[in-house]
Amino acid sequence: MIPKTMKAVVLTGPTQAEDIRLSEVPVPQPRPGWVLVAVRAFGLNHSEQLVRLSEIQASYIQKPIIPGIECVGEIVDPSDSSFRKGQKMVALMGGMGRSFNGSYAQYALLPVHHVFSVETERTWTEMAAVPETYFTAWGSLFECLKLCRGDTLLVRGATCALGYAAIRLAKALGCQVVATTHRQQKLGLLAQADRAIFDTGALAGTLSNVTKALELVGPKTLRDTLGCVERGGIVCSTGILGGVYALDGFDPIKEIPNGMYLTGFFSNDPTQQTMADLFSFLDDHRITPDIGALYSFENISAALFDMGHHKVDGKIVVTM
Repeated sequence: MIPKTMKAVVLTGPTQAEDIRLSEVPVPQPRPGWVLVAVRAFGLNHSEQLVRLSEIQASYIQKPIIPGIECVGEIVDPSDSSFRKGQKMVALMGGMGRSFNGSYAQYALLPVHHVFSVETERTWTEMAAVPETYFTAWGSLFECLKLCRGDTLLVRGATCALGYAAIRLAKALGCQVVATTHRQQKLGLLAQADRAIFDTGALAGTLSNVTKALELVGPKTLRDTLGCVERGGIVCSTGILGGVYALDGFDPIKEIPNGMYLTGFFSNDPTQQTMADLFSFLDDHRITPDIGALYSFENISAALFDMGHHKVDGKIVVTM
């Protein structure tokens, strides 16, 4: 029986983590092209923090809005779709938490084209650590970097959920991994990499045989990362951990070394095939996502506070 109301986080303007409260709101009504899901768990993402603190003021976000760009759960009303009631699903991106209400709720009404069925025996908690983080790592490594067994991969800014995911995927494939962090005390968190390096911001010329690089610090170190990869290599810029969002005065002719390839991954277009391949790869290689901390939905304010103050290493998962 679907209840008439549910608990949800509802934003109307910029909101600090400590001010987050659960509201009682109507359960959304199914409509053609959309499916109603019972949210069992979801991961937290820094892009949601940007929405909550500043992007919420943008005119393209219709307020009030329930944030959250990913979730895992069960189909409770498939509407006119081919899904079955009770089917396991993951959903991510496509406007979740920005263009329409997202996952910080007990139920979510989601467009069918961004809901994907999943065949796995993983727990809801393990599943919730996968969608956005591992999809972004998967796309960056395989679609953009064309990562192959035998490559040496540099993961710059590796002490984040996305960095840990990239290391796990690359090692499972049979690659050598060099991982960096700008915090000396976090070098121990990179034990799964073949080599962990303290990042001074100037690594160009200090590394050898790096064939591919995943740039998670972003434009702040991208120029330097281009000098870390051997001729014929590829650099994929995916993250913005450095807090710099664009390259000022970047001259691609002069600043991309001859024979080097620069690309980027934008995670807004997952597909059913990609999500199936991803979960199959994880299950086949027995990869367990790095979950930094678990919080109940009732304690989401604390979860958001801890994420914003970098108190957790690994993915933060909120469970229902």
